[in-house]
Amino acid sequence: VQLQASGGGLVQPGGSLRLSCAASGSIFNIGIMGWYRQAPGKQRELVARIGSGGITYYADSVKGRFTISRDNAKSTVSLQMNSLKPEDTAVYYCNFFPYRDSFWGQGTLVTVSS
Repeated sequence: VQLQASGGGLVQPGGSLRLSCAASGSIFNIGIMGWYRQAPGKQRELVARIGSGGITYYADSVKGRFTISRDNAKSTVSLQMNSLKPEDTAVYYCNFFPYRDSFWGQGTLVTVSS
């Protein structure tokens, strides 16, 4: 089973990006999925999570700007990021919540800079 994150890139402050993560269906459908990020020199942190029924949680730093969603039929989880700030620059990962060490992929880099 793998979790593959994609969709990162370079964006100007105030811009938007949409990240996607694909997973194996049999595990995905019963798991709480999360997006995490790790900025240079900082610890990895939870950004948002979503349960199989759609209940969501957001870190205070992204609340109102980011939206997490999932498509159980396609075994994907997405993160729509709007009004991006330079402090959102990080490598973004998807994983279960709580995370499982064996499922950390390579992540996708988001750089917010003018």
